Amino acid sequence: MTTSNLVQQIKTKRSFLCIGLDVDLAKIPEHLLAEEDPIFAFNKAIIDATQHLAVAYKPNTAFYEAYGIKGWRSLEKTIEYLNTNYPEIFTIADAKRGDIGNTSSRYAKAFFDDLGFDSVTVAPYMGKDSVEPFLAFEGKHTILLALTSNEGAFDFQTQSIDGKEVYKTVLETSKGWKNAHNLMYVVGATKAEYLAEIRNIVPDSFLLVPGVGAQGGDFAEVCKYGMNANVGLLINSSRGIIYASNGEDFATAAATEAGKLQQQMESVLNTL
Repeated sequence: MTTSNLVQQIKTKRSFLCIGLDVDLAKIPEHLLAEEDPIFAFNKAIIDATQHLAVAYKPNTAFYEAYGIKGWRSLEKTIEYLNTNYPEIFTIADAKRGDIGNTSSRYAKAFFDDLGFDSVTVAPYMGKDSVEPFLAFEGKHTILLALTSNEGAFDFQTQSIDGKEVYKTVLETSKGWKNAHNLMYVVGATKAEYLAEIRNIVPDSFLLVPGVGAQGGDFAEVCKYGMNANVGLLINSSRGIIYASNGEDFATAAATEAGKLQQQMESVLNTL
């Protein structure tokens, strides 16, 4: 999927909502446990109920890998369902991969060629030769961890080296990598005060912003400092949407919560 395709979908749906499909069998409605594949049954219902409100879905692969081969098959079925029924929707493998060249190329092949995701999250710590193999895939996007929403982000990412914070070095350095036009960046909503400076460094890139909702990120602040001419934001909510109810109305409840965020987004877009 091209960036222009994503922008068009944002304009059409009046939304820049990404829904995280982080499925925990201990939290899904009990009646689904009788299904042959409870994880896929849950995802399918959530997707069908919210696809008109979301422009992206983001399965965190840890929630599938935790269940072994059955969980991986659930992930395969989920992305296949999205690509077949809602091909206009942007898909993100939240895998946080990153290793030296040949290994990274295998990771990239797994998520882009085999599974068919539009994008994958990648850790930048090992540098250029760990990221460029992902960037080599035409029409695919690499979402680089820049400034994350967790408390531990302050351990390294905001530390200053020779007068410059590490996350700024990541942003600036990555712009010089081959096929850097395929880069997007993760910036946590709990770090909204940093967004103005981040936008000065990567004014045109899309930012994937987790942390709105359960983690307490401020939606208005993220929009104020993070939006660009093409919106440039994918704001993610996971638990606050998919676990809005643990009863038989879970999909309807998820759509209600997603709709609340979409309405906020539409209000912001109407001011542009």
